[in-house]
Amino acid sequence: MKRYAGARTIDGIAVTVDGAPLDERYDLKRYINSWFEWGYPGDAPRQLALALLADHLGDDSRALALADPFMEAVVAALDNEWELTGDEIDRALEDLPV
Repeated sequence: MKRYAGARTIDGIAVTVDGAPLDERYDLKRYINSWFEWGYPGDAPRQLALALLADHLGDDSRALALADPFMEAVVAALDNEWELTGDEIDRALEDLPV
């Protein structure tokens, strides 16, 4: 099971999947020109939601369709440091109002 983690560090934002940097997935859609963010609704958290879902689901069109509600329900509520497992993402997707 994959583990996703994010932290705000002295060197900036770090988001990983199993310890490796998470791909921003700008090839799907570019909401931002800089870094991922979380903890509030907006374009940078939306990019993170898209990247998390694209990696986790392996289905780009589904990730695009679910990015906004996942950002609102999950990414906007994440703390400064966070960790999500694949199972936690699946449970959150089951509860989305879509």
